[in-house]
Amino acid sequence: MDVALAATDRTVTVDGLKIRYMEQGTGVPAVLLHGNSLGSSCDVFRRNLGPLAAGGIRPIAFDLPGFGQTAEGPSFDNSFRKKILLKFMDALGLNRAALIGHSAAGNIAVSAGLDQPDRVSHVMILGTGSLLPPLETSGAKVGGNEAAAQARLEERMVKQEPSLADTRALLEANLFHHELITDEELALRHKNSVGDAFKYFAARHAAAKGESENKGKGGTPLWQRMTELKMPLRLIFGKQDRARAAERAALLHQTYPQLDLHMAEGCKHLVPWDAADLFHKLAIPFITGKA
Repeated sequence: MDVALAATDRTVTVDGLKIRYMEQGTGVPAVLLHGNSLGSSCDVFRRNLGPLAAGGIRPIAFDLPGFGQTAEGPSFDNSFRKKILLKFMDALGLNRAALIGHSAAGNIAVSAGLDQPDRVSHVMILGTGSLLPPLETSGAKVGGNEAAAQARLEERMVKQEPSLADTRALLEANLFHHELITDEELALRHKNSVGDAFKYFAARHAAAKGESENKGKGGTPLWQRMTELKMPLRLIFGKQDRARAAERAALLHQTYPQLDLHMAEGCKHLVPWDAADLFHKLAIPFITGKA
């Protein structure tokens, strides 16, 4: 098996949920949060743990409720996941840690940083489309929903468990470098896409659809609040990511030029895979404070 897939699983119980996680190293603690896609889990970061640990970080990745080997909780919303995140940190004895959020989990990282600044030392965002401003085209907003590009593909899958070919198709839709999809990676991703993980995905999908149909306006979008963060913030987006992410990232930089924003060439949505080297290069000095 690939060395990147050889990390040891651990478990801890938080609010009655048995949470699976992986960690490596003894350096500055950083909690890595995966996204919402079908099959996503802390395994997204397996290839990143070793390099981050070697650079002086103690990376800790865990399965959010309803993903991987962690059962779904009583709520699907990010406020519940943020609460679980902080209690997970408590269970591991972490008074303070950096947060690294991929995809939709970037919202959890930013929200936690805004609400609990004493608990969050740094925030790093990897490809969170909903933290980019929408584009206006013929009076319609483009790119406001960061999952829009793969929604149609997931819509076809939500009624039945994906086949191995379906799982590969989802990975290929999110990856620029398809050669990274080894047989081991594909099997692991598929394992996290079926059984209870698929049941939880279908339930989340139905709940999100209902919320979207009944959602009213109100509140300031998180992308407009990132400059309020008290701790250092760094963002990485893939130049080839979906929903015109490169254009929207340029608009974000134009709107808030003080943001520490980086673009990864040859990178789609799975930034921890496509842009692993850049991610490590930017994360290590950012979080440890060492060049």
